[in-house]
Amino acid sequence: MNDDELLDRAFLALADPARRRIIAHLSRGPATVNELAEPFSITKQAISRHIGVLEQAGLVTRSRDAQRRPVHLNPARLEALTAWIDQYRLVRESQFRALDNLLATKTSTAREGLSRKDQS
Repeated sequence: MNDDELLDRAFLALADPARRRIIAHLSRGPATVNELAEPFSITKQAISRHIGVLEQAGLVTRSRDAQRRPVHLNPARLEALTAWIDQYRLVRESQFRALDNLLATKTSTAREGLSRKDQS
């Protein structure tokens, strides 16, 4: 799977509010399906399907711990999403800084012009 496909899967997975809540819960530590299902008014099977979508997107992993199968957040995958977003955010911030500098220069020039008129 290429990077674009991984990004598509991850953003599609995060488009669902229930999956975002699952990610938020997992950011505090691993949890079982039962623990993840507690705050929802949907079935455990539905929660399992949501976890499956998150797993397909690479956002979570499952492990086996004796009888438990905890779900873990995959921080490296979230970092990759953040890096992708940041590259565009940094470009925009640079453009806004350039605009701020231009406006500051124009404002300064306009004030100097008004100051000279007052002295005349």
